[in-house]
Amino acid sequence: MEYHNPVLLKETVDGLNINPDGVYVDVTFGGGGHSKEILSRLSEKGRLFAFDQDEDALNNVIDDERFTLIHENFRFIKRFLRFHGVRKVDGILGDFGVSSHQFDEAGRGFSIRFDAELDMRMSKKMKTSAYDVVNGYSEDALRRMFSVYGELTNAKAIAATIVASREEKINTIEELKTVVSKFLPQHAEHKVLAKIFQAIRIEVNEELLVIEEFLLQTPELLNKGGRLSLISYHSLEDRLVKRFIRSGMFEGEPEKDFYGNISVPFKKKGKMIVPSLEEIKINNRARSAKLRIAERIEN
Repeated sequence: MEYHNPVLLKETVDGLNINPDGVYVDVTFGGGGHSKEILSRLSEKGRLFAFDQDEDALNNVIDDERFTLIHENFRFIKRFLRFHGVRKVDGILGDFGVSSHQFDEAGRGFSIRFDAELDMRMSKKMKTSAYDVVNGYSEDALRRMFSVYGELTNAKAIAATIVASREEKINTIEELKTVVSKFLPQHAEHKVLAKIFQAIRIEVNEELLVIEEFLLQTPELLNKGGRLSLISYHSLEDRLVKRFIRSGMFEGEPEKDFYGNISVPFKKKGKMIVPSLEEIKINNRARSAKLRIAERIEN
């Protein structure tokens, strides 16, 4: 199965500041591009663990004694690393969102380019699909989803229209596109559709909750001086990463001691990195990527 070029490959792996004898984790294995680059920089003593819940990613397992692919959601990173006898690591790489492969496989239901059943599950083991959300959620739940995850100003009207159209079930991508067609301005049809699909996809896969749960485990997992190297693709993901690196929290501000000092687990390394124009020309899906790097400063 074809997987596209990994985004910001050199920059993301450079951000890990790799110790050749260290232990590293790639929480979004996919086609294995980032993992292969990490392995190329490890000695015989180095180890790499990778996570991917998508069954299709199992076809890309790397034949290398230093490599272990864990077929699980990375929200369980600490549990499954401990299962493999690992309590501390030297770096963690994450490339969030949907893989190019998932977008390009029509039957997965992620892309507005193809007609398929409403699915959008990143793992076939998941119980709730896009069909369940579109046909089963209340109008208020749909409104909140489109407002928060799609950042759509007309979320209430979209939700009401979907609910009013459910006398006959909405089964496919084309049927959903027809239902919401009156909300798609000619000059921005794909942009609005993408936001609608993004909202449903985030809900189905609990994407933001997964990132939060994952990030909260990283201070305990990383050795002092260990690195986080994380790629986000939309503002909701990037906001979580940025806030967590800054304060170790997602809301509010960390407490200060008597002297006004705050205790945070990470310090950011350098500025946010975005792809070059050359990379975007080669891989259009890189256009919205944002890379943030952080270093563990205490244990």
